[in-house]
Amino acid sequence: MKIFPAIDLRGGKVVRLTEGDYDKMKTYGDSPLDTAKMFEAAGAKHLHIVDLDSAKNGGDENSDIICRIANETKLFIETGGGIRSEEKIRKYIDSGIDRVILGTAAINNFPFLRDMVKKYGSHIAVGVDAKNEKVAVNGWLEVTEINSFDFCEKLADIGVETVIYTDISRDGKLSGTNVEAYKRLKKIEKLNVIASGGISSENDIKALCSIDCYGAVIGKAIYENKLNLREILKYSGDEL
Repeated sequence: MKIFPAIDLRGGKVVRLTEGDYDKMKTYGDSPLDTAKMFEAAGAKHLHIVDLDSAKNGGDENSDIICRIANETKLFIETGGGIRSEEKIRKYIDSGIDRVILGTAAINNFPFLRDMVKKYGSHIAVGVDAKNEKVAVNGWLEVTEINSFDFCEKLADIGVETVIYTDISRDGKLSGTNVEAYKRLKKIEKLNVIASGGISSENDIKALCSIDCYGAVIGKAIYENKLNLREILKYSGDEL
C-alpha cells in the first residue's frame, strides 16, 4: 500500500483542518518545501498536496509553491484543490506533478472530466469527498445529493484509474478510518482507491493493507506525532 503523507496549503503555510472546517485550522509550518523535504528524508516516495485556498475560491495562490516542491524533490506528487481548467492541469503536469486531482470540476462538469481523462489518462485522479455518503464540493462547503459510491462506479466506467476517497466526518479528528467504506469501494473493478480521513494508528494502516487498499493519505497523525512516518513506511516498502 502506498503511503501518502499530506501537505495542506493555506496562505502558503502547512495547515490542517478538522472536518474540512476552515474555521478549525491549525498551522504546522511556514515552509511547505521544507516539510516535503522532511518527508522525503524520512523515506517517503509519495506526497499528497491540497491547495485549500484554491479549493475554496478557485484561485491560484499556491500553485508556484506546489510546482517548486515537484522541482526540488524526487517525490511522486499528486495535488488537488481548485483545479477546474485544462490550463491549470497542463501547468501542473508540465511542472512535474505526477497526478492532478479533480474534485468540484468532476462533479459540476462531468464532460470536462471525461475529456481530461481521455487526454491525460493516469495523470488525472478524482477526489471524492463524502459526508454521510453524499459528495461534497467547493472545499467541502456544499453537500450534494450525489451518492459517493455510485459516483465512484461512474468514474471507473469512464476510465478514471485512481480515486482519493475522503470521509469528511473523520478528517482531522484522529478518530480512525472508515474501513467499511473502502471495502465497498474495493469491489469496483479497475479502480485504485486511496483512503483519506481519520487514519491515526498502525491498526488503521493494517486494516487498509488487509483489504489491499491502493494507498493511504496520512496528515494530522504525522503532524501530531501519533504516527511516525519512517516507521509506517514499512507497510509500503518505501522505507529507507
